[in-house]
Amino acid sequence: MLFHSEKERMEAALMKNPLSDKQVFAYFGLLLGIFPPAAIFARFLMNAGNFRGEDFWILGVVAIVNLISAVVGYFSGKVVGKIVGELERLSWSKMLLVLPFIGFLWGALAGGAGGIIIFLFGAVFGAMFGAAVGSLALPAFAIFHRLTKCGDQLELKHFLPLSFGITFIVCAFILGW
Repeated sequence: MLFHSEKERMEAALMKNPLSDKQVFAYFGLLLGIFPPAAIFARFLMNAGNFRGEDFWILGVVAIVNLISAVVGYFSGKVVGKIVGELERLSWSKMLLVLPFIGFLWGALAGGAGGIIIFLFGAVFGAMFGAAVGSLALPAFAIFHRLTKCGDQLELKHFLPLSFGITFIVCAFILGW
């Protein structure tokens, strides 16, 4: 592990539930694969107005899309975690310059994979929405990740409010609240 000071090494040793970069970004990808797509579908259903009983099958399709987006977000988040871990060793300006592009690709991959269930139309729009979410959420999360981690680990009690907070802020924008 990389520690910048003896104090940081001691703080890392005192962690009760440390998470590695790979774990942190995998779990963050899981959250981004579940909640923003669900918010997009909820927004779509709210705008559509009348949801009839014969339209119930749509919820099954939405659940499959969310599941695929979450799984792809989780597993690709492990790779993103490695990349962000390396980027955090660079200067702030270099890191912040590159992160939106990494988030764009990450989101496009997860959103496009989930949207493939809704044929080509869904994959294109899923990739577009995912890219927008990823290019905003990843830099925001990585800033706080870099500020709060000790060495190459982040305490679970710091990860949970950061990840849920950023994810739910993205969802609030999608829902228009």
